[in-house]
Amino acid sequence: MFLESNLLELVKLLGDRALHTAGVIPWSSPIPSFGDLGQAKVATLGLNPSNREFVDARGDELDGPNRRFHTLKSLSLPSWAKAKDRHLELMAESCRTYFNANPYDGWFKRLDEIIVGTKCSYYERQGHLACHLDLIPFATAEKWMALSNAQRVALLSYAGDTLGQLVRDSSVNVLILNGASVVAGFERAAGISLRPKVMPSWALPRKATPHVPGIGYRGKVHRMGRVSLRREVLVLGFNHNIQSSFGVTKVVKSEIAKWIEKQVSRTPYETERYSVLN
Repeated sequence: MFLESNLLELVKLLGDRALHTAGVIPWSSPIPSFGDLGQAKVATLGLNPSNREFVDARGDELDGPNRRFHTLKSLSLPSWAKAKDRHLELMAESCRTYFNANPYDGWFKRLDEIIVGTKCSYYERQGHLACHLDLIPFATAEKWMALSNAQRVALLSYAGDTLGQLVRDSSVNVLILNGASVVAGFERAAGISLRPKVMPSWALPRKATPHVPGIGYRGKVHRMGRVSLRREVLVLGFNHNIQSSFGVTKVVKSEIAKWIEKQVSRTPYETERYSVLN
């Protein structure tokens, strides 16, 4: 299975001291995907997994029914170097079944509302499946913006080929980028420039300063960095981070969702495997 294969390579990277220096939680497992990447038609893209996938509000490791992903403790491993095939299988299964267990709904339900027009969802309630990917598949103890610039640059250096391999081996034909930092990181990792367009209906009002403009991004990719995807993938993005940008109203979210629906519905696909709105 391709998730297990990717996990093997990611687990090897956990032995790299540069990752630890960059703030990665050393006892947390890599997260190549949230949801079943092998079945998903649409994937949203973020920067890196939240520490809340592994710890509660007090910083204690999640355990029992609250656990979301595996750790050294849950796998009874002294170090990641000792991980075997059976451990990789357990880690991959926690990725595939994430939205059927204890998902971080406070974060994901907002994005699920944005992709509703694609007839895909993280949750198995309607239409096709969606999943979530991150540029960097490792959780950090601190939030992204709390990391130093050197740490962020170090983490992004791991992004390109890993993401490309995951998308290449998946059934995903649409990538949706959540926020300006993700757009910039994706462009760097994929070695492309997406086409920006100012979207007046997405502007965020401010009282004492000029409104924050809304910007949509669109492009199509056949490769990411050094990895050929073997097909064309539609890439859509927006500059507002749905979860953290101040003042993202219901109206703005609705307008972004309508734009995504329009962009996806006008994109032809040659095979049934890669069609979305059918």
